[in-house]
Amino acid sequence: MNDLPMLGWREWVALPELGIKRIKCKVDTGARTSALHAFFLEADRERNLVRFGIHPLQNRSDVEQTCVATILDERLVTDSGGHREKRIVIESTVVLASAAWPIELTLTDRDAMRFRMLLGRTALNQRFIVNPAASYLAGKASQKPKTSRGHKQ
Repeated sequence: MNDLPMLGWREWVALPELGIKRIKCKVDTGARTSALHAFFLEADRERNLVRFGIHPLQNRSDVEQTCVATILDERLVTDSGGHREKRIVIESTVVLASAAWPIELTLTDRDAMRFRMLLGRTALNQRFIVNPAASYLAGKASQKPKTSRGHKQ
C-alpha cells in the first residue's frame, strides 16, 4: 500500500472525453461518489444522453462549456449537509498525475461550492494515498497519461 502515489487534498484533473482540459477538484475521501458541476441539464431519455453546462474555472461564471455524455444511471445522493437529491450519473475517464481511468460522476449544481468537481473515495480506491496537509502533488493535468482500466467501480 505504501507504494501508491500521493495526492493532496486538491488537485488538477482532466476529463478529456468531456472536453475538459483542466479542472481543479477537491479530493474528498469523505464523499463516496465523485461530483461534477452542472449549471444546466438537458436529459434526452430516448437517446440516453445528457447535455449539460459547466463553469470549469473556480469563482467564474463567465466561462462556460457544454458537455454531452451517456447517462449511466440516476441515483439518490445525500450531500454533506444531509440533503437528498436525485442525480444523473455519467462515466468519464479522469486524468490525474500520469494515470487515466474511468470514474462515475454525478451531475449537480456546485456553483455555491468552492470546487467545481469533487473526486470521491470510490474513484480513488486503491490508486492513491491522500495527504490532507498537501495540495497539487500530482502537478498539472496531462492529456496523454498512462491508461489504467483496472479497479472498475
